Amino acid sequence: MADIVLLTGRTMPREVPENGLLVAELAALGATAEIQPWDEPLDWSAVGLAVVRTTWDYWLRHEEFTTWAERVDGLTRLQNPAEVLRWNSHKGYLAELDALGVPVVPTRLVGRGASERDRADALAPFGDAEVVLKPAVSAGARGALRAVAADAAAAVHLAELVAEGDALVQPFAESVLAAGEVSLVFFDGEYSHAVRKVPASGEYRIHEHHGGTVRPHTATEAELAVARRALATAPAATSYGRVDLVEFERGPAVMELELIEPELFLPYAPGATARYARTLTALLQH
Repeated sequence: MADIVLLTGRTMPREVPENGLLVAELAALGATAEIQPWDEPLDWSAVGLAVVRTTWDYWLRHEEFTTWAERVDGLTRLQNPAEVLRWNSHKGYLAELDALGVPVVPTRLVGRGASERDRADALAPFGDAEVVLKPAVSAGARGALRAVAADAAAAVHLAELVAEGDALVQPFAESVLAAGEVSLVFFDGEYSHAVRKVPASGEYRIHEHHGGTVRPHTATEAELAVARRALATAPAATSYGRVDLVEFERGPAVMELELIEPELFLPYAPGATARYARTLTALLQH
């Protein structure tokens, strides 16, 4: 069995070159690594370190995934830890960050099965402003809709979302159209690098499968301060993490705190793969 197992999903939406880069870098440091689906029936007690990397199907099997993580965390060293994975898998964590004073995109959580009145109450404060409606458990902007809060389309989509699970209502951040989102990447709590993700013309979703592009970014002191405060709210120490920020008039705010399976944009920053590989090999020795 390899020293380190990098966990992925059985069916992936696209190639993930950074996994291959990480395997090669770990080999250069004397650690063997292999890529396996998270639901592969492995002898986890024989694995030195299990690292959640590209399990981009977890949200489709949310409870199964988090239950699996808790079991595996008792058999080997799982990174990030199971308690972090469960906490971060539901975007209700944004309300916790807000309560702790971390700048976040204002978020209204609408519970599964919410009544028509409750749904209307969630949309009413936004009036004729644009909002983004999204599932509380999802990834890659799947299930998200940008709409005017007062329009029928918003009410219909919110009803559809809460029929399946919890949902979020957030104000649309206009800055995304011109400036996109900034992602800051951390290894073992230390800042590594950042990228800016810009949407395609006429699109607000910044993901590559929606036509978005990625470019290197130099993080500002304000961005670093917000990202570090957000990362510090996790219920346990993290060996990797990504903080996605958008810009408001008051400054940068957290759009997402990605502690499960974020793309880490390793090819965009010299030395990033080596920094992450050193973090993982250090964990093998503890």
